[in-house]
Amino acid sequence: MSPFDPAGMKEDLSKIENAMSADGFWDDPETAQKTMKEKKSLEDKLKELENLSAQLEDLQIMMDMAEEEQDEDMAQEAEDTYRELSQALESLKLRTLLNGKYDKNNAIISVHAGSGGTDAQDWAEMLFRMYTRWCEKKGYKAKLIDMQDDTDAGIKSATLLVEGENAYGYLKNEKGVHRLVRISPFDSSGRRHTSFSSLDVVPEIDDDVEVEINSEDLRIDTFRSSGAGGQHVNKTDSAIRITHLPTNIVVTCQNERSQHQNKKTAMKLLTSKLIELKEQEKKESLDELKGDYSQITWGSQIRSYVFHPYTMVKDHRTGAEVGNVNAVMDGDLDYFINEKLKQKE
Repeated sequence: MSPFDPAGMKEDLSKIENAMSADGFWDDPETAQKTMKEKKSLEDKLKELENLSAQLEDLQIMMDMAEEEQDEDMAQEAEDTYRELSQALESLKLRTLLNGKYDKNNAIISVHAGSGGTDAQDWAEMLFRMYTRWCEKKGYKAKLIDMQDDTDAGIKSATLLVEGENAYGYLKNEKGVHRLVRISPFDSSGRRHTSFSSLDVVPEIDDDVEVEINSEDLRIDTFRSSGAGGQHVNKTDSAIRITHLPTNIVVTCQNERSQHQNKKTAMKLLTSKLIELKEQEKKESLDELKGDYSQITWGSQIRSYVFHPYTMVKDHRTGAEVGNVNAVMDGDLDYFINEKLKQKE
């Protein structure tokens, strides 16, 4: 079903309202909150469709009046309204493409510095900021799960939980290698450098999805947290590192308040990575996943960000490009994300 099928949404909303009126609905507060969230999402979508329909009717009336009265001001107003309505309809059209199994879920994104030393680590930090700014502009909440910074500059890796409807649907195509070309601020000779960092994106899996992970397949290590986070940081071994031995996938978490919370978050991250990998490999169960999936594959980059000798950001999959690299680095990514979504269409 399309995410914007009015008949289907009204039917789902009716089912939710019936469930809410049943005895014992609030006995499970966590499930009740999820149901309330789903109800609000459906109501917002239906209201959006109603508003667009009303605006289309108003536009038709406005155009008829402008033609009958030969009113140039009204004609200009109609043109402006048409342009705004077209943009709203295009946005709605793109959201109908977010109908994958996990597209509506929250997303977990991880930035990893590639080869290139300090320049690559600085580039990883720039990418981290870029996606954080994009989250702010979309109204998504970005929660830091883990960050491995460097003593000189930049970061080695960082992981964010992006909370909001369709976060994974929008971000899933950002997964891959990102290439930077610029005059290195760390090169005293002022030479141009090329750096690489990668972005990994997986959906956050809901708690009600039951997944069996063999405890014997896990190696769990504790280590001392680094960075800001309170008096306990750097004094207790509260950070958690979990290695899934059959695949060599490693996840870490150090930004929660306790070792227990860090372990719970790390396990959730590992579960999400394994389920996504299972879907990609088309395996029946997690037990079938074998091999080393921990290495970053530095193959063809998905996007290049050029600061010198000219300024341009180009997506190598869609051909989309813009000249304002600073705006992109400040989170203006929708053009690239939308162009990739259109390829699905």
